[in-house]
Amino acid sequence: MDVHKENSKERRLIISAGLNFATTVAQIVGGIFSGSLSLISDALHNLSDTFALVISLFAVRLSKRKNTEAQTFGYKRAEILAALFNACVLVVISVFLFKEAAARFINPYPINSLLMLSVASIGLIANIVSVFLLKVHAQDDLNVRAAYVHLFSDFLSSIAVIIGACAILLSKAYWIDSALTILIGVYVLKEGYKIIGESTHILMQHVPRGIDLREIQVQIEGIDGVKDIHHAHVWAVTERDIHFEAHINVSRDMPVSQTCLLAKQVEEVLKKHFAITHVTLQIEFNSCKGVPLVKV
Repeated sequence: MDVHKENSKERRLIISAGLNFATTVAQIVGGIFSGSLSLISDALHNLSDTFALVISLFAVRLSKRKNTEAQTFGYKRAEILAALFNACVLVVISVFLFKEAAARFINPYPINSLLMLSVASIGLIANIVSVFLLKVHAQDDLNVRAAYVHLFSDFLSSIAVIIGACAILLSKAYWIDSALTILIGVYVLKEGYKIIGESTHILMQHVPRGIDLREIQVQIEGIDGVKDIHHAHVWAVTERDIHFEAHINVSRDMPVSQTCLLAKQVEEVLKKHFAITHVTLQIEFNSCKGVPLVKV
């Protein structure tokens, strides 16, 4: 584990959470006094961002706990569970936004566009800083990516609210506020479902995306001394912690010392070509005949 990178991740999450909480308070007050639903929806989204960041921070710290005899994988999956929870919150927020926007379409509400514009601009600045802070860790960490999507979608919604405020100021077309709310909700819903799919894929222990089990078979069976592999499983504990286990039939009877060397070759192939970090092998000779690559 890169300690410096982990500490940097925690600091950035803390700073982003503080910025978003302050922005939430400002937007709720501004939304109430201006009458802007899109500003209040942006504030609620910001509030969910704050919770998402706190949950992500908690998950990062929990995942660093050492493995024990009772928890042999430790708490590594805490980050995946946090990502799933945050994504589900995104979906719930989207449904709420759609409902409120529909009600406003039916009954338009006068809006103080100048106040709406001022508060949205404050939110935009906070979102830009937060997005910049988390972008570096969002590429290789599903937990941080879920929080990052919260922030990036709020960054987009802040821009939309500012554009909407300008349009309302010029045209007095209050329906623009509701239209923007729906657009924000659609984006949030799309991104939320994407993260739900990724986190569920890991939790269900499906083969990690980008890994072809048949290609693994070809690579391993190409090693001198390997007759075939079968009863194979590959799954991810986290995005960066991929496990593989299989039975390997050797082509000839050999001493344990040679099977250890063979296992080492297999591990090197799996790490080099598939980024698999944890390998468990059962070496056999003329055993498990007729068993397929994946046992049904």
